[in-house]
Amino acid sequence: MKLFQIEEPEGAALEADGIGLSVGIHLAGDAAVAIAVGGNAEILGRTERRQPKETLLELRSAAEKILARPVTHAVIAAAGLDDDLRRLLDDAAGAAGLTLLSLTTSADAARKAPDPGLPDAAALGAAILAEDLAPAA
Repeated sequence: MKLFQIEEPEGAALEADGIGLSVGIHLAGDAAVAIAVGGNAEILGRTERRQPKETLLELRSAAEKILARPVTHAVIAAAGLDDDLRRLLDDAAGAAGLTLLSLTTSADAARKAPDPGLPDAAALGAAILAEDLAPAA
């Protein structure tokens, strides 16, 4: 006898195996995650920046909720990228379940955006770069 059935409001559970979506993440005061399709990028979520792993986990989760698909790859944009920060972000991405496609500066990512003057240009540009670098499904 079945007493009750529990279902996720967004539908079926996300499949963890295989290649998921690629996103762009900008780590700034307010970190943002974006996705690009056909070169058109859109912000999916924002969070206050904390420890890199926590921030990446929160942004990945926000993107997966909105997209109802797994997010497995990312381009991360940040200011002041030196070797130590690169290693820290590479480790944090792995701990957050993200394959790092590229690390880029905020300024370089913003130049990829359609309007580099927009407040979220670095996140949007990182998403466009992530779309370009995404592995084939």
